[in-house]
Amino acid sequence: MPETPERPALRLRVHIGESDHHGGQPLYTAIVEAARRAGLAGATVFKGIEGYGAHSVVHAARIVDLSADLPIVVELIDSAEAIHGFLPALRAMVADGLITLEDVRIVYRGEGKAKP
Repeated sequence: MPETPERPALRLRVHIGESDHHGGQPLYTAIVEAARRAGLAGATVFKGIEGYGAHSVVHAARIVDLSADLPIVVELIDSAEAIHGFLPALRAMVADGLITLEDVRIVYRGEGKAKP
């Protein structure tokens, strides 16, 4: 297999709550769909088991509290140009949350297998 050259990229993370919505759907779903339409390389949604944000209210997944507004992180990694191009649309969707950017290096990216 040929060596894949390393290249710089940005990791964009959006920290939101599970109960956040946009356009009648969960905000994390709206972000993933918008990222796909914008042609970003991919998106992953992580559901946290405990956390707190700007209001310092702890949200946790516990048996006695099954309806907690658990933390959600949406992560996107792509070129700086692609990420910066997506930021205005993202900012318009996220009313309450935290958006971060980090420099990363892509050391390998598989091409994926064709889906039937």
